[in-house]
Amino acid sequence: MPTADLAALIDRARPGTDVAPLGLRDALTDTSPVDGRRVPVRLYGRYAVVGPLPAPDGGTTRPCARCLERRWQSVRSVALRDALELPTDPAAPAEPATADTPGAPPATRAAGPSPYATPFAADAVTALIAAREAAGGPRAAVHLIDLQTLGVRRYPLLPDPECPACGRTEPDTAEAATLTLRPAPKHRPGTFRVRDIGSYDLPTAAYANPVCGALGPGVVHDISSTSTSATIGCFSLRSGAYLRETFWGGHADTFGHSVRIGILEGLERYAGMRARARTAAVRDSLDGLRARGVPALDPRLCGLYSDAFHRANPHIPPFAPDRVVPWVWGHSLREDRPLLVPEVLTYYHAPGLENRFVQESSNGCASGGSLEEAVYFGLMEVIERDAFLLAWYGRAALPELDPYSSTRPATRHMVDRLAMYGYEARFFDTRISFPVPVITAVAARPDGGMGRMCFGAGAGLDPESALASALCEIATDAVNLTGRTERDEARLRAMAADFDLVRALHDHPLVYGVPEMGEHAAFLLDGPRGRRHPLADRFGDGTVPAVSGDIREDLAACTAAVTAAGFDVIVVDQTMPEQRDLGLTTVSVLVPGLLPIDFGWARQRALGMPRLRTALREAGLRTTDLTPAEFNPAPHPFP
Repeated sequence: MPTADLAALIDRARPGTDVAPLGLRDALTDTSPVDGRRVPVRLYGRYAVVGPLPAPDGGTTRPCARCLERRWQSVRSVALRDALELPTDPAAPAEPATADTPGAPPATRAAGPSPYATPFAADAVTALIAAREAAGGPRAAVHLIDLQTLGVRRYPLLPDPECPACGRTEPDTAEAATLTLRPAPKHRPGTFRVRDIGSYDLPTAAYANPVCGALGPGVVHDISSTSTSATIGCFSLRSGAYLRETFWGGHADTFGHSVRIGILEGLERYAGMRARARTAAVRDSLDGLRARGVPALDPRLCGLYSDAFHRANPHIPPFAPDRVVPWVWGHSLREDRPLLVPEVLTYYHAPGLENRFVQESSNGCASGGSLEEAVYFGLMEVIERDAFLLAWYGRAALPELDPYSSTRPATRHMVDRLAMYGYEARFFDTRISFPVPVITAVAARPDGGMGRMCFGAGAGLDPESALASALCEIATDAVNLTGRTERDEARLRAMAADFDLVRALHDHPLVYGVPEMGEHAAFLLDGPRGRRHPLADRFGDGTVPAVSGDIREDLAACTAAVTAAGFDVIVVDQTMPEQRDLGLTTVSVLVPGLLPIDFGWARQRALGMPRLRTALREAGLRTTDLTPAEFNPAPHPFP
């Protein structure tokens, strides 16, 4: 909407304001200066957004007005974001310059004059500014005024780490990547955390609100879930013409706890998608780095796409040792030294589509209240997914566990609850190469009907915790699976008949709701029912490293098991400044050579890696290496 008239009214009533429209240009690429001395007022439709207030001394504020503009745009609809962020048709006539955007055509234009450019609206805005200034207190908040009803709402605003006006970035150097593991006492026995999740200052309204939510416009409470108090949120990041949605959520016993878990997960994914605290400073080829004696991870060890994939997708060039790509610094725990890692292997939404010779996921990304905690959980995730893929594609016969041997009443009660909803919860010891407990969970319909089965997994030194994690995944998904399968039956049956149609993350678990997909899990579920092993018997034989009272010691034991098998453990610190202020650390953990999780049937790097052929034999679970003809011919069902 044209804002010149209302801006003039506001400035006349309250000199020193900075009135500008929202939605006329791309704020995510705007690098123009920000005047920190004036009170920002941003206008869009029937709304005025006031704040954040400038610092009393006129210095730089964090967050600033540009942070608001960037956050606001990030929670807009796909249609508006496309209009603002995508190039316009070069053949289309340019928009004329306006009073709102002198000297440059706007990305969008007004539909007509604003009915809100009235002295009364200007008085409402200036009265709010005066009240905010008189009240004092925290300045990092904005107020939304509905100029039609004069309703006012307050929303906390967090700094945008990529803000060109007030962002805090550090150089990415070998010295900055060097890690030192320190004692990390657990806050209580039976946990692998240094702090209780309730101790983190996580204001929900700052992360999920429709004006400037750092992790999206809201959080949804799934009141239809009959197993867990599930919550879900979503934020979007652009990748070329594609606006990628990234979901986060929690699946605990209460909605309050689930929201906190979800926010921590959302922050972890937000930090892991692209570098925000440090930016890739090295661009070189693997050959070039080696010629200069710079230690670097060869991405071929982590798996690459098949030649057939690149022939079918010529816009994605394959990796080559002489190809120049961006690199970030990580730290090798085995060698205790920094080394360079291809950016696309650790930041899975890094800008520059031409650099993505693989599309990573959040595999190995984890957050914690200390570096040691984050690395521990990242390593557990890498071990868990490697074991799951080895068992699935190798169709390994796994020992079954008795969930009723669990010492946790909540675990036994949830198994009973799933049975009440028509699902049998079954659990399998999925340890392959390492002594760390890995447990695969399956919720299966004994009648083989719609909503046939869903899978989950968990890993950790405590088998009770690993089982509970795997159970939590299937408990949340199973109760909704029948309905989701029925609503999407035609598409899912088409996938079951043609695996090339399995292209996205959610396709993998959902296609196993179709009854005919049960045959591909028969190796695990349909064999003769043997003994169900009690957890204490299966994991209490001395093969599992002892759990200590310090996470650093647990991590050392797990790292030693992995490196003794010939693998490295590489850590890239992804922590954003805002996470560090909360006492959080986020890392990406890579173990080159272990099977990586991929989504999309055409993108399965695991199928071409040597480990898939040899690991089961090396673990004593087969007498010979696997051949491609023996691989499970169906996509993995990992959620």
